[in-house]
Amino acid sequence: MKSSLLACVFALCLSTGAAAQAPAAPPSAPAAATRDLAALAATIERGLRPSVVAAGETVPHWTLQQRMAHHKVPGVAIALVQDGQPVYAVGYGVRAAGGAEAVDADTLFSVGSVSKMITAATTLRLVAQGRLELDRDVGAYLTSWRIPPAPAIADPRVTLRMLLSHTSGLNVHGFEDYLPGEALPTLRQTLDGAAPAKNPPIRLQYPPGTRMDYSGGGVMVEQQILEDVAGQPLEAIARAQVFEPAGMRRSTFANPLPASRGNIAQAHDRNGALTALPRGWQAFPEQGASGLWTSARDLGGFVAALLRSRRGDGLLPPAVFADMTAAVSPGGRGLGPELAGAGVARRFFHNGSNDSYRAGIEGYPQTGFGFVILTNGANGGALRGEIRNAISDALGDGVKPAIRTVAMDPAAPGQADYAGRYRLDPAVPMDVRGALADWFDYDTLSVDVAAGALVLRLPDEADATLPALGPTRFLGAGAAGGAELEFHRDAHGAVQALSVIAGDARAYYRREPAQAAQAGAP
Repeated sequence: MKSSLLACVFALCLSTGAAAQAPAAPPSAPAAATRDLAALAATIERGLRPSVVAAGETVPHWTLQQRMAHHKVPGVAIALVQDGQPVYAVGYGVRAAGGAEAVDADTLFSVGSVSKMITAATTLRLVAQGRLELDRDVGAYLTSWRIPPAPAIADPRVTLRMLLSHTSGLNVHGFEDYLPGEALPTLRQTLDGAAPAKNPPIRLQYPPGTRMDYSGGGVMVEQQILEDVAGQPLEAIARAQVFEPAGMRRSTFANPLPASRGNIAQAHDRNGALTALPRGWQAFPEQGASGLWTSARDLGGFVAALLRSRRGDGLLPPAVFADMTAAVSPGGRGLGPELAGAGVARRFFHNGSNDSYRAGIEGYPQTGFGFVILTNGANGGALRGEIRNAISDALGDGVKPAIRTVAMDPAAPGQADYAGRYRLDPAVPMDVRGALADWFDYDTLSVDVAAGALVLRLPDEADATLPALGPTRFLGAGAAGGAELEFHRDAHGAVQALSVIAGDARAYYRREPAQAAQAGAP
């Protein structure tokens, strides 16, 4: 059910079944500020759709309630930002399956890696105050712990710019949740991988600055820097630097979250059943990387405060915000957020995924538009994507159009030519390969035709059928989901290579001669 607590959110009143128009924007405001807020809200509630539509099919549209039921996600909270101001925050469904307590704009959710954005903003506030420098060896700041030396790495110097952009060379992608009753590690135990921490020790695995490799471990080093420099726990530093300036009154890094906080979205598994009992939610002691508890109202205020930074009245000075939202090679991330788009469609964003919660934020610096999506179910990632599609359609910005596959006969002349074994070309600069070095890190791959379809085979992964987007271009699936494959046929008609493409990142794979491919086959 839709929460009855829709009214009077940031001076914009919305009630069940109706939405007030946004107040008139000042003459100097960008076009995004004058969007019909009621129409946006209606599309979010009734315009969800998939990201990929098969050849010959019409684009389905669903209501939010239908998809919440389909994905078995009991509760959702959404916030919208226009012209750098929070204008809308609302809850849908219930905090706990089978219960009657509604989700509202102030319901607390775990937001997983969206926590990294708060940690990054906290760090950048200290940079703006001259207490930290982005390009100084972090060894100058660490007093209670040090990054252990790595004999195989000639230059082990790590900077804050590297930590924030995931180019530090440190390991540990993410962290496991902790169930009620489990002992929680200290920050030092997390850094050293010592019990009761569930992660390996956080150590250098690549020369700093040479490749992008997403590292929650690096963010925990960032947290240690903050605490060493400020002489306070992250909770206190973030409260002074971010929570209070952005009006985030409900937000906290406290773990386990005490029940006394009240109005908490409980955890649900993939079947929509309550989990992490008896408390009803997990703990996330790796605070800076994944431990934030926040609400749609609070997180909307945070996105708004970041967006206002560009014009000089936000959370960060304009020059620091420009650094935050500028790509850092060789990965392409900013100082905290992921980045995409250009012009008015240029945006920063970050998603978060703990076991039972999925969250996402997004902001458009040129227009001041932004949004927040929070869910309390293990299938919330798929739902979040469908809601995000509805928002894109309502904006008409062309950022997330439906991807339409085309009918293609793999048995047609030329299609079988794609079959073969391909090897990554290491000569392609890491600046070009970018973020693919993080999540599509395969030295070899194979393509085959099986059961009338083109199939991608990756080491230690399940086979994935590749839907066609054109004669030479195919949509990645399975472990390649989020990427596209482009086959390269030379002027003599021979297939010589393929590219794996994700945004601005491109990995280039050369086709091996048939004899070599056969010799290298498992």
